[in-house]
Amino acid sequence: MNWPFLLLVLGLVSVVIPLGLNAYVYAVTYGDRYREIQQVPPQPIAIVFGAGVWDDGTPTPMLADRVQAAINLYKLGRVQKILMTGDNFHPDYDEVQAMSSYAEEQGVPASDILLDRAGLSTYESCYRAQTLFGIQQAVLITQRYHLPRAVYTGRQMGIKAVGLGTPDWGIFRTDSMTYYTFREFMAVVKALWQVTVTRPEPTVIGPFEGGKSGK
Repeated sequence: MNWPFLLLVLGLVSVVIPLGLNAYVYAVTYGDRYREIQQVPPQPIAIVFGAGVWDDGTPTPMLADRVQAAINLYKLGRVQKILMTGDNFHPDYDEVQAMSSYAEEQGVPASDILLDRAGLSTYESCYRAQTLFGIQQAVLITQRYHLPRAVYTGRQMGIKAVGLGTPDWGIFRTDSMTYYTFREFMAVVKALWQVTVTRPEPTVIGPFEGGKSGK
């Protein structure tokens, strides 16, 4: 057996297949991903994905940009509600409260903010948005590098989704964006497997108050 040739073929396959899957997700969501707020068609609700908080409980710059985009959409009347979805699985880590507080400080009423404290991943956030919150149509807000997967996953979960991508390359450190982009490259492959093959239930299925686990 020609082992060098076999290894070369396996190496090429391991690159070509992920490249093809990423290209597919990018292409099928292209027409419904927007870069400017003014381009986003009116939607019933915006879904904002968590992206980390500092030790003092304030949003990281990446998360603040996402929430700010939702606030701007809300103030322009492009959305009526905002769903903050993120990680509050442990008592000392609360993404969604940081997101909600940031929006309320800028005049978004608490009554127009929904909180999903068990949005532990893009897949779980979209799953819970549709099944728990009954969302059927929304604009999904995240950085541009993550947006194709988010929109694709939302659609596969039954949400008629469009996306608003906030800036990333040129805004955040190049080494950080290189890492995030490579990780996203592989995350797209995992997402396709989840939505088309395994369809796993989320870690938490029903309502969740935060800071404790359980279904």
